[in-house]
Amino acid sequence: MQHPFIMAHIPQQPFNEQQLALHDYLLILQPHEDLYNKIMAIKQSFSAKYDNPMAMYLKPHLTLLRFKQYDMTEKKIVQKLESIAATNAPFKVDLKDFGSFPTHTIYVNVETKNQLVALVKALKQAQHLMKVDNDNKPHFITEPHISVARKLLPWQYEKAWLEYSNTPFSASFMANELLLLKRKADSKGYKIAATLPLLNKQPAVTIQASLFY
Repeated sequence: MQHPFIMAHIPQQPFNEQQLALHDYLLILQPHEDLYNKIMAIKQSFSAKYDNPMAMYLKPHLTLLRFKQYDMTEKKIVQKLESIAATNAPFKVDLKDFGSFPTHTIYVNVETKNQLVALVKALKQAQHLMKVDNDNKPHFITEPHISVARKLLPWQYEKAWLEYSNTPFSASFMANELLLLKRKADSKGYKIAATLPLLNKQPAVTIQASLFY
């Protein structure tokens, strides 16, 4: 008979190759279909006019954060992000004209700053789950925008910005959910890992009974 205080050794299941694979993750807001197509048309026009195929490759989205992490951590991250999203309310995202990061990026300007900054601040509650090491920490967006084209050559930026800085644009969409996208590190093409609805739920409050009355 085995002594009750001596635990039998239970061999752990080794992690498989998929679980140990490092992935790139993006947490984004995506415009509704009509606006998505409208911005996509702008990107296609940019691509043809300024010889920039990448403008068409990058789909319209507003990045909130990006990070690298192992596949085996994904479930915990999704659960945490899901709980954060659930306590945040849907909100309207207003877009107005174009902006740029000299000398390499042109984007659709986002006017709705306060709600996005507050949401990103709330998402930082999950940052401890997203750090692989000191060289791979999560990056939270500080300048919300929707890219038209990036990694531009100097001539592309100069010519395009001359046009887009004088081009009006106005649109809006409701942010009802966050999308968590993933891809294997250094590969192309993201897929949806999770959809996280903004539900405006009140956070659960734990009430601890006092030992003294």
